[in-house]
Amino acid sequence: EVETAIVEHRAVAEAAAVSAPHAIKGQSIHVFVVLNNGYELSAELERDIKRRARDRIGALAEPDVIRAVSGLPKTMSGKVMRRILHKIAGNECELGDTSTLADDTILDELFAISGVKR
Repeated sequence: EVETAIVEHRAVAEAAAVSAPHAIKGQSIHVFVVLNNGYELSAELERDIKRRARDRIGALAEPDVIRAVSGLPKTMSGKVMRRILHKIAGNECELGDTSTLADDTILDELFAISGVKR
């Protein structure tokens, strides 16, 4: 539901939501978004995207973190590999088997954006 609400935003082409550990809440929502051409993730756009999820679903669904990426990690059949996003959001560098990843160059960007050392 979070992904659907966020993709309805005019600036967002694709979105993938995953959980990550949070010191106080236990879990938090991290969303990786691919923005449409002409958009950059600004503080205002981030607030707007978070507000959309909150308004459509409720306060509990408001993402804690929004990260703009050029693409999502997908299998060769086009499925988003949320397992990889979950590990990166949780600051893990060991991703396990990535042999089904269609484009492994996206991993460098994901690690760089998240600050996780590979």
